[in-house]
Amino acid sequence: MSGDPTPTRPPDAQAGLDDALLTVRAAEGDEEAFAVLVRRHVPVLVSLATRLLGNRVEAEDAVQDAFISAWRRLPEFRGQSSFGTWLHRIVTNRCLNVLRARKPQTPLEAVDEMTAPAHTVAPDRIVEGRAAVHDLHEALSGLSAEQRTCWVLRELDDRSYEFIAETVGITQQAVRARVFRARRHLTNAMGAWR
Repeated sequence: MSGDPTPTRPPDAQAGLDDALLTVRAAEGDEEAFAVLVRRHVPVLVSLATRLLGNRVEAEDAVQDAFISAWRRLPEFRGQSSFGTWLHRIVTNRCLNVLRARKPQTPLEAVDEMTAPAHTVAPDRIVEGRAAVHDLHEALSGLSAEQRTCWVLRELDDRSYEFIAETVGITQQAVRARVFRARRHLTNAMGAWR
């Protein structure tokens, strides 16, 4: 029976388990335990990747690649950080690679547009909002991949400098510097909107 997969429990039996136990089980070949981890972490990671990349399709691809990588590298996971932090690091690095390989600007058409209910927003406010979103995307495209990543993790995900440093693999001082430079760039670029 050497080729048989590890027996799995019903999905609801593992759903209440903590990440540490699920990670151990997944590392031993329990695919259902890994599936529970995926279901548990995918919404947050897709949201993060979407904010980093500005494109939901690319974000979903990056997260899928990250989970494939995590599954393959799971036996190497030593638990020095939480499974969620480890996944954040993998997704962030995947997004950084995508951002570095990209042309300098993301086409505006690739970014989902948020719309407000028609009955509460005047047409001139809609035009103004679209212009502000356009300018923000332009300003974000002027950031380096590393600055954008640190800024998104700090300002949009409200992550600590320690978490960002661990996730991105740089010092807290480097994170603070990148966030500072990103804020300064965005403040200057969005000056007309103040």
